[in-house]
Amino acid sequence: MPTLKPITIVGGGLAGLTLGIALRKKEIPVTIFEAGNYPRHRVCGEFISGRGQAALTRLGLQAELEPANIARTVAFFSETKSTAPRILPEPALCLSRFVLDNSLAEKFRQLGGQLLEARRFTHEFGEGIVRSTGRRVPVNQTGTRWFGLKVHVRKVSLAADLEMHVSPRGYVGLCRLNEDEVNVCGLFRKRADENPSARNWREILCGKIGSPLHQRLAAAEFNAHSFCAVAGLSLRPQRAVLRAEICIGDAITMIPPVTGNGMSMAFESAELAIEPLAAWSRGETSWNVARQKISQRCDETFARRLVWAKWIQRLLLTPGLQNPLLAVATHNEWFWRMLFEKTR
Repeated sequence: MPTLKPITIVGGGLAGLTLGIALRKKEIPVTIFEAGNYPRHRVCGEFISGRGQAALTRLGLQAELEPANIARTVAFFSETKSTAPRILPEPALCLSRFVLDNSLAEKFRQLGGQLLEARRFTHEFGEGIVRSTGRRVPVNQTGTRWFGLKVHVRKVSLAADLEMHVSPRGYVGLCRLNEDEVNVCGLFRKRADENPSARNWREILCGKIGSPLHQRLAAAEFNAHSFCAVAGLSLRPQRAVLRAEICIGDAITMIPPVTGNGMSMAFESAELAIEPLAAWSRGETSWNVARQKISQRCDETFARRLVWAKWIQRLLLTPGLQNPLLAVATHNEWFWRMLFEKTR
């Protein structure tokens, strides 16, 4: 049997760990470089919807999802209006990244993978190296910057399993995890000349005084150790075929979090990369052919989803449209289902 060529994955998030596990099941030597340590909290909606659950089932990772809480209902809120709770077209899973990432990391180690924690990759990218790091750029097209905040809270009563609160500045999602814990995750925009330290992170996440979001979190117990932040996010759709490297997950592109599909895309892109990378490792194809196959598959799978997500986010963040959109979502079944089906 010919010697299998090793593969290095840069970034030990959902996509990198999932790919690493799948390749190790094929006995391919895999090393993952991860700048942080496990377990750790990550800015994330912690909400798995769409095709991601099916991808994990095909990869034999159902056990990693067992601690998840099942979400069946969703409600949307503006600063003054709200929808009634609605049934999700398909149930979703709510699971802490603190738990999930650590579980995947342990699975990868058990399969014989080499996981280098607290290690940044400092070499050049080339053959045998996959990029699975999040994309960050300083400024987006409109001259504003995006940043994300996340914290876990307790003693919060939700109207639905998932709540989405929109405002002119951004949006905050609340979803119930297990053991009476609620994930509060928000994406916000600021002007390039605005000082982000001018406001307390809890102030930003809790929203405008008097809003449904502020009322919801007024008596919440915040777990300060779970707080995390990320800045410089780009939400411009990107095509994988334009990248010179093999990229998966957010390293390809980041879908607007309002669609609740980022975790799913991480799992899906990892699955799409398995067969071409395994073929390269066995010496059956070139690295360039593997890159082309992976990028084409990812673009075919995600392109339409990204376009819909871009326009849905733009509409939801237009102040004059927020309340009318909530009214339409409450009374129009077609519009309601379209919001989910087109982005998942």
